[in-house]
Order: sequence, then structure tokens, then C-alpha cells
Amino acid sequence: MRDTRILLRTGAVPALLLAAAAIAAATATATAAPAAGGTAPAGAAGPDFQYVGQDDRVHGLTAPKGCVAAEGGGSRPVTNHTRGTATFYREPGCAGAPVERLGPGTVTQVRPYFASVRFSVTG
Repeated sequence: MRDTRILLRTGAVPALLLAAAAIAAATATATAAPAAGGTAPAGAAGPDFQYVGQDDRVHGLTAPKGCVAAEGGGSRPVTNHTRGTATFYREPGCAGAPVERLGPGTVTQVRPYFASVRFSVTG
């Protein structure tokens, strides 16, 4: 666990996120927020949006829409493979000023945390 935290602090986000996703798929711990409509499939493609929560678990969402609660208190590595922009908020319900925006196909860290994410609607 200590080694993981050191990697997070040093910015080894893509490798860590891939490793965390592999572990989650193997142990079936990736879950979707209730607002997203169920558990993310553990298929080869993986979820469209995923993050490592403050609960040290990988959370994944497939085809997220609108405002979604970040189960486990979102932070650290985030991957957005949706077709739209993900906008992060520290408050539940996508309230307050955004703390970060993440475009499609982007991997980054959102610091210090986020409580909810709004996904743009794409056509």
C-alpha cells in the first residue's frame, strides 16, 4: 500500500491506473455509481470512465450521463474514455464551482478530491 501511495505522489498515473484496473477486473471490485445504472462490466474494453477513490478501490462507469456521485470519494488517477467532457465538483450534486475538466481520452489526477462529476451530452 505504501508503494502505491509513493507512485501516486510521483505522478506514475497511467501505469498505476492500468494496474489498478487489472486488479479490479480480476477481483470484480469495479462498481458503478447507482445513478449510472448498475455495475460496470468486466469486459475487455472496460468502463468508459474510471477512477481510484479515496477508499482505495477502482470505480468504473459505463455510458455515464448527467451528474453522477463519486462513490468512494473520488481522487487520484482518473481516466475519461467517454465521448464528452467530465467536469469535477467537490460538492455532491455537481454543486459549486468546478475543480477540474477532463476531455475525452484523457488520463490525469484530480486533486485533492471530487464528490460528483457531470458528463456532457454527446450526439
